[in-house]
Amino acid sequence: QVQLVERGGGLVQPGGSLRLSCAASGFTFSFYDLSWYRQAPGKERELVARISMTGGRTNYADSVKGRFTISRDNAKNTVYLQMNSLKPEDTAVYYCNVKPFGSDYWGQGTQVTVSS
Repeated sequence: QVQLVERGGGLVQPGGSLRLSCAASGFTFSFYDLSWYRQAPGKERELVARISMTGGRTNYADSVKGRFTISRDNAKNTVYLQMNSLKPEDTAVYYCNVKPFGSDYWGQGTQVTVSS
C-alpha cells in the first residue's frame, strides 16, 4: 500500500534552516507530482509547495517563495523541502502528499516549531 514517511522536523530559531524529507513506497514514484502541505494550530491545511514528476516544474505558496525549495530524487523515492530563513509563522505540522490511483495519501506529518 501507499506509504509516506516524513522526517526532519524539529525546533529551530527564527532565521534558521531545516530540511524535511518524505520517503515514499507503494506506487511508481516517478509517475506523480508530489506536494508538501502544512497545518498550524487552529488553521486549515495549506499547500506549501508542489513538484512535477520529473522535477522540472515547481510551485510555491506566496508565503514561502524565495525561502523554501522543493526537490525530489526519483532514484530514492524521496521528496525534500529545504526551508531557510524560517519565521515563527512557519510553525506547523508538515505533511507530504501524493495522489495516485485517484485518491489522496498523506504521511503522518512532522512538527516544525520556529521559536527563540
